[in-house]
Amino acid sequence: MRIWTRTATAIALAMSVTTPVFAQDDANTAPATPAPSCSADEFRQMDFWVGDWIAEFPNGDGTTGTGTNRVTNDEYGDCVIFEHFATPGFNGMSVSTYHAPVGQWRQTWVDDQGGYFALVGGPVEGQSHEFELVNTRLSENAPYLRMTWEDITEDSFVWRWQNKASEDAEWADAWVINYRRAE
Repeated sequence: MRIWTRTATAIALAMSVTTPVFAQDDANTAPATPAPSCSADEFRQMDFWVGDWIAEFPNGDGTTGTGTNRVTNDEYGDCVIFEHFATPGFNGMSVSTYHAPVGQWRQTWVDDQGGYFALVGGPVEGQSHEFELVNTRLSENAPYLRMTWEDITEDSFVWRWQNKASEDAEWADAWVINYRRAE
């Protein structure tokens, strides 16, 4: 039985390697569907964030912490906002894109402390200078977390990482960063 299992596995593996899934008769191949356009207005909603930024935030000891954030939107054909955040002792990156089928922005964040967040959201309704992404909760015990961009101008904004104990509780700041565009 063992020999049969190995043989069947080897045959299946060989077939998957030698028979490409894209092999078709060219005469019967439908034209390729064009890639989705990222030129819709919704894809530009986070462009305020694109650029090189100086980040300043209060430390617990009363000093001011500083960092940098390089945010681009040209690494993946203008469809993805790519973030590189750095401050002494903490570095992270995120990718964000507008997901048209659900009409929301999605962001994935990872960092050198083992942090991972999957967030969704977009412009705050009724607020012309606010943007919000809320963390996806994976269980009922998971914390409520979100980030907001507020007071957005061409050269500055305030970013807030917030939490709350329950769905009905008020959001509380855990980390507030004042951003100004680097020269």
